Amino acid sequence: MARFIGLDIGARTVRAALIATRYRKVAIERLEEVAVLGNDYDAVQVAVTTAGSALLPHAEGLSTAIEGDLAFVHRITLPAAAAKRVTEVLPFELEAHVPVDPAELAYDHRLLRREANDAPLVVLLAAARLEHLGARVELVRRALGREPDRLACGSMALANLAGIIPELRVPGPVAMVDLGGRRTEVTLMAHGEPVWVRTLSRGVEGLPESAGPLAAELKQTMLSWSANQGSAVERVYLVGGGSQAEGAAAFLAHELGIPIEPLPPLEAEGLTPEVAASAPRFAKAIALALGAAGRGHDVDLRRGPLAFQRGFGFIKEKAPVLLGLVAATFVSFLFATWAEVRGLSREHEALLGRLSSVSQAVLGEPLEDAETASLELERATAMDDMDPLPHMDAFDVLVEISQIIPTTVTHDIEDFDMQRGHVKMQGVIGSAEEAQNVANELQNVRCVRGPKIGKITRAINSDRQKYVVEFDVKCDDDGPKKKKKDAAAAEKPPENTEENAP
Repeated sequence: MARFIGLDIGARTVRAALIATRYRKVAIERLEEVAVLGNDYDAVQVAVTTAGSALLPHAEGLSTAIEGDLAFVHRITLPAAAAKRVTEVLPFELEAHVPVDPAELAYDHRLLRREANDAPLVVLLAAARLEHLGARVELVRRALGREPDRLACGSMALANLAGIIPELRVPGPVAMVDLGGRRTEVTLMAHGEPVWVRTLSRGVEGLPESAGPLAAELKQTMLSWSANQGSAVERVYLVGGGSQAEGAAAFLAHELGIPIEPLPPLEAEGLTPEVAASAPRFAKAIALALGAAGRGHDVDLRRGPLAFQRGFGFIKEKAPVLLGLVAATFVSFLFATWAEVRGLSREHEALLGRLSSVSQAVLGEPLEDAETASLELERATAMDDMDPLPHMDAFDVLVEISQIIPTTVTHDIEDFDMQRGHVKMQGVIGSAEEAQNVANELQNVRCVRGPKIGKITRAINSDRQKYVVEFDVKCDDDGPKKKKKDAAAAEKPPENTEENAP
């Protein structure tokens, strides 16, 4: 289970949320809130240290955000043909919409949902000065000893809550209003993604005197969206430190004419009543933690030079873990190599045993050297090879038959077949006695074995006799050669003879 921190740094309060993620599950483990005791940089740094230091040892990622009034956010429309060249077109669009040199900015974008593939592209582009982003990174580094992995843009990070709040995934639009002490940030969402953001310079400080001007600016914001996009905001959710101010929801609902509802319940594991009650106040911190966990629907401004610093810091921070993984991998490699060598050694011993037993059975002596066994096998095979050319073939048999038949006898061969040394001959001769004489004479022919006369019948339209004779052709020289040691054993005289007897 991986854990991530979201750090919401405000002018009056610093809030931190620690979440744990597992597959599609999210658990909110801890929430911390610390007041900023002062108006200087050091007071904010102390509050960040107090809020986040206790959560840091358990976290694998950290995310924070820059204030919305320090960022440039524009909704840009591009032709559908630019779908594959958005990253190439955006620098020129940024230069046209922002009165700052693009080299001084870090920017990111989101392609918004389209109804059809041929519809124009709508891009939500966010940018901020590198000096402001670097200052926020440096603040977190000094306070917690590590840099944030992610930098969100204002309240746009609230769109990440759509992952754990189904009511935010409706077609909408719905508004998330983050009521802060000195500023109010508005995020409009449709289908679970941010479609428009705006930062107001008024917050809950100065209430109740500032309630009227704040409501007027919020109403102007909603009307501006309706005039430009043609769709009215359906409902508003209040979050942030001022969301729980007494009478705030009722007053704004009356002034805006839009239903204002409490933040819907979070779909998180182990959600206690205390965490559920604090969820609106910690909404931005929880949303930032979801972005660090890779479940973001907003933008990440850690780009350009800041992305390089982030990569180096990440490697430096994770060096002990990486070294441990390398050491574990090396030990596993050594163990696997040792196990493989041991297995091959056992297999080698088994093969040598089989070679010894096979060579004993085939060659008469146990051999454990493969090269020696191969040479001995070749030598034995050479002695046992049969001559592929037989000493008597079918033509030789026919010659022998022609020689044993007297010249006074008329003999015809109708069919002659020799297969694997077996001969079957069908002939026509004058009488059965002459046929029997042929068989008798074949017994005296060299290499002919067991000639036998089959049935003898009278030839059609003739007084001559048709007969069948079968025999085998096998010469003594056609067998395998005897081994030298067998020949030597044959020549050796027996030990117990009458001459050697005592």
